[in-house]
Amino acid sequence: MLKSDLTDNITKRVSVIEDVLKKYLPKTEGYQQIIFEAMEYSLMAGGKRLRPMIMEEVYRLYGGSNNNLIEPFMAAIEMIHTYSLVHDDLPAMDNDEYRRGRKTTHVVYGEDMGILTGDALLNYAYETATKSFEEEVDIIKAAKAMKILTEKAGIHGMVGGQVVDVKMNGKVPDADMLDFIYRLKTGALLEASFMIGGVLAGASESDVSTLKQIAQYIGVAFQIQDDILDVTSTTEVLGKPVGSDEKNEKSTYVSFNGLDNATKAVKSYTNEAVALLEELDLIKGPDFLRDLLVSLTDRIK
Repeated sequence: MLKSDLTDNITKRVSVIEDVLKKYLPKTEGYQQIIFEAMEYSLMAGGKRLRPMIMEEVYRLYGGSNNNLIEPFMAAIEMIHTYSLVHDDLPAMDNDEYRRGRKTTHVVYGEDMGILTGDALLNYAYETATKSFEEEVDIIKAAKAMKILTEKAGIHGMVGGQVVDVKMNGKVPDADMLDFIYRLKTGALLEASFMIGGVLAGASESDVSTLKQIAQYIGVAFQIQDDILDVTSTTEVLGKPVGSDEKNEKSTYVSFNGLDNATKAVKSYTNEAVALLEELDLIKGPDFLRDLLVSLTDRIK
């Protein structure tokens, strides 16, 4: 797939995903309508929509075709990802004022509403995912997917990685701890995306395990690329402040291994993921998914 074709394909898929997100957002009404406004402000601020995109693509590759089953999970995982960004930006965390080229949620709505917006998105994500349980013929698959979603979002997943990351501010973790942070903080929701797509479509346990491994490689590659961009990019291109890692005294793959080695690591992890993807016995060819993963190697934002 040519790069321009991939870009066009991604743009179309992002548009479809954003329609799904709007479909599942709560109506802005009632005494608590400010929280609905803040949720929409945060969720519809743009972004790659990478997690729901991967989830849907894996689901389709394995022959899945029920929108009412997959869409609630697509919306839910993007809500969870967004809540994590809203909380990351808070003064007690990274204290960032811009995200995706516009003011962060707590800057617009206040720190109190920033906290509550993250809480609301997380809880509403689970409420949204349960809508898939209405598909009685697939309720077992939906329950398995829900288990994956809750685990990968929580203390054994993204939150666990974030905890270790925060506690290591100003300290120097060893290579194993840094890998742990990357696999959980960034990789866990990607694992959920790959695994849920497979589970909902009826993929074998062996294939779901392989999908998990693919996601682990991509998660580490994605986070290392973030580290690289924090050093090499600009606020105008990235849409958020650069130099945050140095400002917050965070050790990263770049500070550990240098920029050249970090660049090589991104390519190496991505190649490992693509090799595993191509070993899977998929109903449809993995061209788009493969090209999407490769594109993460040289992204500029």
